[in-house]
Amino acid sequence: MNDIPGTASAPSLREPLDFAETDALLRDDVRRLGAMVGDMLAEQVSPALLERVEAVRRAAIARREHGEPVDGLAAELARVSPENADALVRAFSAWFGAINLAERVHRIRRRRDHQRGEEGPQPGGLEAVLGALHAEGVTLDELRALLPRMRVEPVFTAHPTEAVRRALLAKERVIVERLVADIDRTRTPDERLSDEARIRQALATTWQTSEASPLKPTVIDEVDHVGHYLGVLFRVLPAFYEVFADAVEAAWGERIALPDVLRFGTWVGGDMDGNPNVGAATVEAALAAQRAQVLGLYRDELRALGQVLTQTRDRAGIDAVVEARLAEYRDAMPEAAARLRARQADMPYRQLMELMSARLEATAAQDEGADADGCVRAGGAYADVREFLADLDLIDASLANNRGEHAGRFALGRLRRRVTSFGFHMAALDLRQDSAAHDAALGELEGVADWVERPLEERLARLHALIASPLPAAPDATAAAPTLDVFRTVKSARARYGADAFGPYIVSMSRSAADALAVLALARIAGCVEGGGDGDGEGEVPLDVAPLFETVDDLEAAAGVMRALFDDPVYRRHVRARGDRQVVMLGYSDSAKDSGLLASRWALQRAQVDLMRLARGAGVRLVFFHGRGGSVSRGGGKTERAIIAAPRGSVDGRLRVTEQGEVIHRKYGIRALALRNLEQMSGAVLRASLRPRPPEPRARAWRAVADALAADSRACYRALVHEDPGFDGYFRAATPVDVIERLQIGSRPSRRREGGIANLRAIPWVFSWSQNRSGLTGWYGVGHALQRGIDGHGLEAMSEMARDWPFFAAMLDDVEMLLAKSDLDIFECYSRLAGDAHGVFFPGIAAEFARTRDAILAIKGEDELLAGDYRLRLSIRLRNPYVDPISLLQVELLRRWREGGREDDGLLRALFATVNGIAAGIQNTG
Repeated sequence: MNDIPGTASAPSLREPLDFAETDALLRDDVRRLGAMVGDMLAEQVSPALLERVEAVRRAAIARREHGEPVDGLAAELARVSPENADALVRAFSAWFGAINLAERVHRIRRRRDHQRGEEGPQPGGLEAVLGALHAEGVTLDELRALLPRMRVEPVFTAHPTEAVRRALLAKERVIVERLVADIDRTRTPDERLSDEARIRQALATTWQTSEASPLKPTVIDEVDHVGHYLGVLFRVLPAFYEVFADAVEAAWGERIALPDVLRFGTWVGGDMDGNPNVGAATVEAALAAQRAQVLGLYRDELRALGQVLTQTRDRAGIDAVVEARLAEYRDAMPEAAARLRARQADMPYRQLMELMSARLEATAAQDEGADADGCVRAGGAYADVREFLADLDLIDASLANNRGEHAGRFALGRLRRRVTSFGFHMAALDLRQDSAAHDAALGELEGVADWVERPLEERLARLHALIASPLPAAPDATAAAPTLDVFRTVKSARARYGADAFGPYIVSMSRSAADALAVLALARIAGCVEGGGDGDGEGEVPLDVAPLFETVDDLEAAAGVMRALFDDPVYRRHVRARGDRQVVMLGYSDSAKDSGLLASRWALQRAQVDLMRLARGAGVRLVFFHGRGGSVSRGGGKTERAIIAAPRGSVDGRLRVTEQGEVIHRKYGIRALALRNLEQMSGAVLRASLRPRPPEPRARAWRAVADALAADSRACYRALVHEDPGFDGYFRAATPVDVIERLQIGSRPSRRREGGIANLRAIPWVFSWSQNRSGLTGWYGVGHALQRGIDGHGLEAMSEMARDWPFFAAMLDDVEMLLAKSDLDIFECYSRLAGDAHGVFFPGIAAEFARTRDAILAIKGEDELLAGDYRLRLSIRLRNPYVDPISLLQVELLRRWREGGREDDGLLRALFATVNGIAAGIQNTG
């Protein structure tokens, strides 16, 4: 038995919670941090606020523990003023922040327990996965054959639903470091007092700092935000390869050299879809910022390595080529050489690295268009990353030849691994644009106002002509200029930053072969080709064109679109020039918003099967790019489960997946957790590629059932969301979408274009339904379909699918998690804000919730939700007494704000605080 944390200043109601023995230290951290948060509130605001927080929390616990109606707690909170509401919400949020950190640190603790061998290899980690594969008969030769084509690539997108200030991230880091320092309770009493003082300082200064800037973030702000997490991954990357190599050696008894299997991508600065703030200028700015960041990190690395490689000529052998390179750089950069310390003249490695750092400085200055201090322009800057790597290789070979294996070669190897992975670009920048923007540009360039309405055959013929002709001169076309400027920037930036600086060019809303060919035509018009003669118009567009299939209808048509492209000689030539590789992006967000979760998941599964079959026949290697969001409704959930549940053969050594919103912070905010996440992703790719599930004789029958379930679920979902004329008004009244649309959390508008739900982006759509605690976007229509499946096929047949089919099991688990996080009693309070529409819509929604819950429990043979996931169940229960009051405060503040015409800025600020608080509490946004 254990407690919710109390405080030193007020009595605390003790809620019985069963912590596992392995979580005893988590319990202590939660209690200790909770007490410090309580003390901080009493000090920073008043003991009265702390007493109010405790009173509200007791009432919230009592309401849940005794099944009391929510009305009593709601009535008490309705009396809270906006000023006090803001303080109350921030108080609860402070506790969420503390418990979130305690749980993350406990994940590190659990990892350490496994690493000490106390419980065997950690499930999902590389040691466990490779050990299991070895036991199943996988040979080292099989692994060696897979590794050269293996690629795991998380891609960070410009969809922030949680944009924590860098200053607050630094305070989080202090708390984490102090908790980790005492992770096994080995600190002395004095050390613990010092740790506690630093934690208290971090908590207090966090309280005194606004959670977000009063200004809407710019695209460059978003680049900087993502750069923070790329910096974490920069530090973690060598450790990943060391863990990987250790795991291979543990399984097969041989240590092997690992190729680069990790890469990182980003959309920030290149995602033009629906964002007028993104274009050629932000593409260039994002690339420059990433270049500056990685060059700065390399200079830091060289500075630290210089403290290691202090070998002097009289004590260690130095290869002649190293001495020659040092002399060459002294001559080429005399001013930089003059700054070398005379006392270190006998340390050739150290001096060479200082001059290499000067070359990096010159490279950065060259990007900025300025001269570097002390560097000769012509001989200073590195032409590309290969020149820098060549210098490192010279040092590495010299160390290998002169007994340097344990005299710095390991540290140098870590830097070399970072350089081969991050290059001079840090992360590949993807480009994305809506196909409608390309159509508009082509229509103007061709002088055809109704370009998109022209028959497909006519458009294809004209696109073929544009692509086949010598490079035409682009006319002075106002509407097309921004699109053409992007391609011109790609051309110049590839020359400056290298080919690896760009990922694919993604075409949103791809619906025909013309949408991919449009990219090739526009790129050629802009002169973005490589490989031909000077000015003769020959060459190929140097970008992977990735159609993005987003809605269920588009996913069902995807194979037809790609067949037309593979049969098109012009496009097939492009694919051949790209190494017979084709990237296809699959949209989880819009397909679920369009047709509900079950129909979306099944359409995605079927599309992958159809596309794989098509690509094999065409001799093309297909790379699936999964556009997953942070929430289950947008394809979120456990990545490793999703990989294992994917169709057989669809992974084949490659995983490219978006990372969005609060998920980025949760996965990559702490180094140890970033490493764990990379291990889980890579381990799942290894298992799915080396030992995919054997062919399933029941698959045909299961697919037929899934077809019917998806159709039933889709019809039910669309009847409510898209076909009921009153639902849009109900949605806007029963959710805080009008507040979310005013949040300063992203540079991109919340809508692609004006209109109702159909034109609202998936993020605010899902965010709104998670805020009101219904989670409707993830389960509505699922219960209807499952019950029909039980009625038509029998409970045993449905249970068999849930037990033996990873796709169906993963889908049910994701829906079950959403149901467990939902609270229909609290949602009803939001629903009442809709007036008469409440009576129209709420009963049906509540009935579908119950139907979904009961069907899943019946199929899984369980009596309660999350019966098999103790930790998630505990986590939800820990937070509910704090989330519930914030939700009810939000309801009351929404009512007042709307009655006042949405003009009270004080109420709006308090509402912003509730949105942030609920998001932190339920750990789900968009």
